[in-house]
Amino acid sequence: MGRMTSKAVATETDSPVVALIARSNRLGSDPRNTNYAGGNTSAKGIAIDPVTGTPVELLWVKGSGGDLGTLTEAGLAVLRLDRLRSLIDVYPGVDREDEMVAAFDYCLHGRGGAAPSIDTAMHGLVEALHVDHLHADSGIALATAADGEALTRRCFGDRVAWVDWRRPGFQLGLDIAEIRRAHPDAIGVILGGHGITAWGETSEACEGHSLDIIRTAERYIVEHGRAEPFGAPIAGFEPLPQAERRERAAALLPLIRGLASTDRPQVGHYDDSEVVLDFIGRAGHPRLAALGTSCPDHFLRTKVRPMVLDLPPTAPLEDVVARLRSIHEGYRDAYRAYYERHATPDSPPMRGADPAIVLVPGVGMFSFGANKQTARVAGEFYLNAINVMRGAEALSTYTPIAESEKFRIEYWALEEAKLRRMPKPKPLVARVAFVTGAGSGIGKAIAHRLAAEGACVVVADIDAASAEEVARELGGTDTAISVVADVTDEAQVAEAFRAAVLAFGGVDLVVNNAGLSISKPLLETTVHDWDLQHDVMARGSFLVSREAARIMIEQGIGGDLVYIVSKNAFFAGPNNVAYGASKADQAHQVRLLAAELGGYGIRVNGVNPDGVVRGSGIFAKGWGADRARTYGIPEDKLGEFYAQRTLLKREVLPEHVAAAVFALTGGDLSQTTGLHIPVDAGVAAAFLR
Repeated sequence: MGRMTSKAVATETDSPVVALIARSNRLGSDPRNTNYAGGNTSAKGIAIDPVTGTPVELLWVKGSGGDLGTLTEAGLAVLRLDRLRSLIDVYPGVDREDEMVAAFDYCLHGRGGAAPSIDTAMHGLVEALHVDHLHADSGIALATAADGEALTRRCFGDRVAWVDWRRPGFQLGLDIAEIRRAHPDAIGVILGGHGITAWGETSEACEGHSLDIIRTAERYIVEHGRAEPFGAPIAGFEPLPQAERRERAAALLPLIRGLASTDRPQVGHYDDSEVVLDFIGRAGHPRLAALGTSCPDHFLRTKVRPMVLDLPPTAPLEDVVARLRSIHEGYRDAYRAYYERHATPDSPPMRGADPAIVLVPGVGMFSFGANKQTARVAGEFYLNAINVMRGAEALSTYTPIAESEKFRIEYWALEEAKLRRMPKPKPLVARVAFVTGAGSGIGKAIAHRLAAEGACVVVADIDAASAEEVARELGGTDTAISVVADVTDEAQVAEAFRAAVLAFGGVDLVVNNAGLSISKPLLETTVHDWDLQHDVMARGSFLVSREAARIMIEQGIGGDLVYIVSKNAFFAGPNNVAYGASKADQAHQVRLLAAELGGYGIRVNGVNPDGVVRGSGIFAKGWGADRARTYGIPEDKLGEFYAQRTLLKREVLPEHVAAAVFALTGGDLSQTTGLHIPVDAGVAAAFLR
């Protein structure tokens, strides 16, 4: 490869890095160009070596695991080109090319930066200042067609070359570099079974060539492809009306999530887009789904193939449930057989036999992952795969890479190493929490703590604006959603849980926190006061727990119910009959449900706070003023008053209650149920007896 000069770099409008980041973000922001975290881009240029003060040729390339759409300079690996090119002389051959990834570390320039990816050689060895490697649907459609090489020639002529499938690595980089030298007028290549690579002498030219290949392939498929590549619609498999299919999805998701969590807990994502519904409603979908995906980035996230229900959407629910259980058992058997067919003594252990993608005709696609983002992205990748299959079938016959090659990548030592580098998961990862009264006070603090510990959180509150604000504070919809829930309304409670199921696949951890406080002497307590207090606390907790238990039992993976009760459930004080009696009701619900639900692996526990003044929604809404009058002190001194009457002489805050909820649900107390934990800084009169 020829040496570059500073003049070559000077032709850029901006520095190579600035231009590279801008190009990457533009390409990565359009899903037609590449999938999330898929593909990579690079630029070559000259910088001054801080040690010698002389010019040095460098390669900036997107590092392992990054996403083009959100790429920043920190996500680039920076390597010295002279050292990278020198690896050609020590390359041990295709049978040992994995060793070259470790060698990339000895080519790095400077401190920091991302780890070099397996595609680094492709970018460094190709004789062009800028290189893009992308997983465009239209490009992969040509790459996975049975006669892809001929189609590439008809579509592009000599402008784009064909490369037979080869696993990403150093040899693929050498192959593409040779094609670049042999075809100086070509703007890029189609990589069999995989994607596209384009190049250019400026960042603008490279981006233009990438888009030229992608859009030309798109037009060619539209102009030359068959009208119905997936075959005719299947009678009876038409999509249900939206309201009906979402109702059916909510009914099925807890079961499917439980099946998909047989080996390890998973979060779910639901997609009923037109692309999905059309695919699973046509005659060709069983054959195509069984062939699996082809692009390595696809099947690493979707597994080699999805699990597909073979019943119409109008089938009785009990028949669908039974069939899903049977198909899941068969899927696990087939995955184990796939592993055993291809595993060698050096292969990593099987990581799990459950599906990542489940297709239900007329209803939609359910995707699963260790967290919500992973689950959502798995679904997005299968959408990419559907688009790829459509394009390949429109022009030819969809022919993905061989199953043995998929196994080599899925259980690749480099992929295993990448998994080992991932940070230890947070304690509540893959758990879905539903917190009532979470728009303020103690509930808000609990929602924040559970999200910080890795849970997906459903922020439920009667005040829609407050719930939405807290959900925004917790992050995007991959972390939290808000729902309106008057816990006294049976229909609203059921609808709130349906929204939780459709958002995250189910529910694992429910906190009964919604409440209000009415402090009056017995003779001043009205029937309305009594009924309102019991409707919210006793009836509300019952309705929420009942709906939660239905979902948890269907999931079959256990769960937690936590009641935020009160010291007043066990301590008798004046002017408090409605509140204290309703809290006592909640306290006994804990015991009753712990006894009833333990057989399902559902643990039920309570937390008994007292004196939570600062940040408390209840105290801010009149309870504080009532309590201050009862004790004959100024309201702004109430927190100090409560602290001084405790054994520890400390004020209790919402965060302390949230910490108790986490202690009960974070794993360390996994064998505990039917317990009440006081969070009151020590009130001897409320000690449990």
